[in-house]
Amino acid sequence: MARKPKDVTVLHGHRVITGPELRATFVPDDEAADHSRKLRRKILHGVVLFMLLGLIVTSVMGAVAIMNGQIKFPGTENTEVQASACPATTFDYTPHAKVTVNVFNATTRAGLAKSAANEFKVRKFAMGKVGNIETGYRGVAAIVSGAAGQAAAFAVQRNLPGSDYFQDARSDASVDVILTGDYRGLAKPELVDQTPGKLECPRESRRIADDGQWPVVPTQGAKG
Repeated sequence: MARKPKDVTVLHGHRVITGPELRATFVPDDEAADHSRKLRRKILHGVVLFMLLGLIVTSVMGAVAIMNGQIKFPGTENTEVQASACPATTFDYTPHAKVTVNVFNATTRAGLAKSAANEFKVRKFAMGKVGNIETGYRGVAAIVSGAAGQAAAFAVQRNLPGSDYFQDARSDASVDVILTGDYRGLAKPELVDQTPGKLECPRESRRIADDGQWPVVPTQGAKG
């Protein structure tokens, strides 16, 4: 009886691994290094994409915060502080004869400046210019003076309740009165408060400038 051919893949009951099978089990060094480089590139790309996404989200949130006023740049804050400035000094009531008043009509009501100037004149204020003017200010009246005229402006404002004070760069003590839409006349002489006090400045929503200049241009378009 012929013998069964010997199975060369089995030795003492164990399967013998061939050379090709062994080579297939292990990845060559070059292939392993290439795989490692590809893995590192994938990780790097993932990190870069994550950082870009974070930057985009942060930029969008920052833009929204700026538009909502939650974030303010130093230059903007300084400008707002300047625009909010209002004299904190307590002034004594200045005698009318020491106050020079210029009266301007910024409404469409003819003769308003002349009528108001006559009222100031009856109260013994020294009169300056009287005429018409254009202004972006809205309210009862704008009282405008330089730093030297703040005490005089205080006396004028006490005669014109509801008016708002603005300071400009003039060097003299004259005071401009710009009559606007809500003006209805001066306070009655007997009702004028002559006790010491402070100037009344406008709320931020009423600070409207002409030609982009702050706060007003009191002599623009004025006619003597």
